[in-house]
Amino acid sequence: MHAFSRKAATAALAASKQKKFSEFHKRLFLYQKNLNDNTIREIAREIGLNMEQFEQDMIDPKIQEIIDKDLRESNQPRIESTPTVFVNGKLLRDISIQGFEQAIETELRKKK
Repeated sequence: MHAFSRKAATAALAASKQKKFSEFHKRLFLYQKNLNDNTIREIAREIGLNMEQFEQDMIDPKIQEIIDKDLRESNQPRIESTPTVFVNGKLLRDISIQGFEQAIETELRKKK
C-alpha cells in the first residue's frame, strides 16, 4: 500500500462504471510513481471517461464500501503476500499451473 493507493482503487472502480476498468488500471501502472489527483484526472480524460460521471463516482459510498470490504479481507491472517489464491476457501500454496489444476480437481471430486 502507498499513500495514494485508496484513491487509485477508487478511481479504477469509478472507471469500471463506464466499462473502462482495464484501460484505467493499465495506465495507473504507467503513472504509478507520479500518482496524484491531477494524474488521476488526466488518466480519466485520456481514456475518454465522462468526467462529470467520473467525479460523482469518485465520491460514491458504494465504491468506498467495496474497498473497505477488500481491505478487511486482505487483513486476514491467512493473507501474507500478493498474490494469495484461495480455491473453494482453501489457501493454495502451490500457485503453479499444476497447483491450480490439482486444487481445482480435488475440490471438484469432493462435489461429486
